[in-house]
Amino acid sequence: MLDPAEISFDDRGLAACVIQDWRTGEVLTLAWTNAEAVRRTNETGELHLWSRSRDELWHKGATSGNTQAVRALRLDCDGDAVLALVEPAGPACHTGERTCFHRGEVDVAAPFEALPALERTIAARAAERPEGSYVVKLLGDGALRGAKVEEEAEEVARAAREETDERVDSEAADLLFHLTVLLAGRGRSLAGAQEVLHDRRR
Repeated sequence: MLDPAEISFDDRGLAACVIQDWRTGEVLTLAWTNAEAVRRTNETGELHLWSRSRDELWHKGATSGNTQAVRALRLDCDGDAVLALVEPAGPACHTGERTCFHRGEVDVAAPFEALPALERTIAARAAERPEGSYVVKLLGDGALRGAKVEEEAEEVARAAREETDERVDSEAADLLFHLTVLLAGRGRSLAGAQEVLHDRRR
C-alpha cells in the first residue's frame, strides 16, 4: 500500500496518476488522485481517483463495470506523481477504447506493444472462429501446436548458429507467435511465464 502522506500533493490536494496495465505495460489513462482516493484504493483494492470535472471521488468503473484491480501503487522520484499498475476488467476509456491514448500516431507501434496485440488477436480468433484462420487451426490441435513450437525453436537455434541477424529476428518472431498460441490453447498467457521469471529473480 502507498501511504498518502508520502505523496507531495499540489495546492489543490491533487497529484497526477498514470494508470498502466499490470500485464502488458501499456499506458491506459492519465488521471488525478488525492489523499482520500489513495486511501479508498488501499482499502478496496480497486482504483479510486478524483474527478476534477465533477469535483468528487471517482471509483473507476463503478458505473460501467470496467473496474481496475490495483496490483501496485508506485511513486515517482519527486513524490508528486503516482503510477497505478492495474488489471482492467474492461476498456479503460469512457469511449469504449481499451486505452485513453487512442488518438494521434496510433499506427506507430512500439516494440512492447507487439505481444499484447498478438494475444488480443488470438483471443479474437478463438471467439470468432473465422474460416481458414491458421490460429483457429492451431487452437484446435494441441499436437500441432506443440510440434510447431518444437520446429520453430530448432529453426531459431539454427539461424543463431548459421544465419544473419535478420534471420534470427524472423525465426524468433515465428517462435514467439507459436508459443503464444500454444499458451492460449492451454488457457495461459505470456504473463504467467513472466511472473515465473520474476519469482526466479528473487
